[in-house]
Amino acid sequence: MTLDVAVVGAAAFGASLVSLFSGFGLGTLLMPVFALFFPVDVAIASTAVVHAANNLFKFGLLARGARREVVARFGVPAVVAAFAGAAVLTELAQSDALAPLATWQLGGRTAHVTPLGLVVGLAIVAFSLADLVPGVARLEAPARWLPLGGALSGFFGGLSGHQGALRAIFLAPLGLAPAEFAATQAVIALLVDGARLAVYGVAFGATMRGDASIPWTNVAAATACAFAGAYLGKRLLPKTTVGALRALVGALLLVVGAALATGLA
Repeated sequence: MTLDVAVVGAAAFGASLVSLFSGFGLGTLLMPVFALFFPVDVAIASTAVVHAANNLFKFGLLARGARREVVARFGVPAVVAAFAGAAVLTELAQSDALAPLATWQLGGRTAHVTPLGLVVGLAIVAFSLADLVPGVARLEAPARWLPLGGALSGFFGGLSGHQGALRAIFLAPLGLAPAEFAATQAVIALLVDGARLAVYGVAFGATMRGDASIPWTNVAAATACAFAGAYLGKRLLPKTTVGALRALVGALLLVVGAALATGLA
């Protein structure tokens, strides 16, 4: 087993384990790990495949507990916005073939700041700060804002794969039981994944960078590990708190996001 397969698999297991009962999830942690070994656009698309497969698995485990009215009010705007976010991603990926926005040196290494790396890196930094700034993780939005929350979550889901934290902010005030919360999130995330994968699939088959290809060995390993994490997470739900883990993941994502935005990764 190569290092990249082992690291991606371990990240998928851990992220899937906590995603059932936390505000961040599989995509939030796994995409930056993929980005350590592959181009950003490939990392996002690969994560989307794992994310969709894992959500399909969680759908089978939990779907009966989903709140249909929440799925309708939040999920429909999320799907529409996911198409837009994924389209922006593919445009940014194409622009990476052009000259970088900036070039600088660090310790003999040349860093190239690209449009895709800058946008996705800043998105990761923003979401990581949500786990580090006291009180932000406990923000809750009024229920009447569910459609807006769906649109925001779907857009960033399509753009960078980061949809779970925003989704939690808007679903938390609804007072869903842990099983309902997990099931509703799984259904909405699956719908968003379907939308963005459709856009990614067309883009990979047509206009994205010529050397872009899904690393299927890594995807398969991550998917299997994510299944194991989801299964274990269901057995633990809701016995675990993840406050310290949120802070640790937030700090790691802050470093990765900064590296992507500045061209170091």
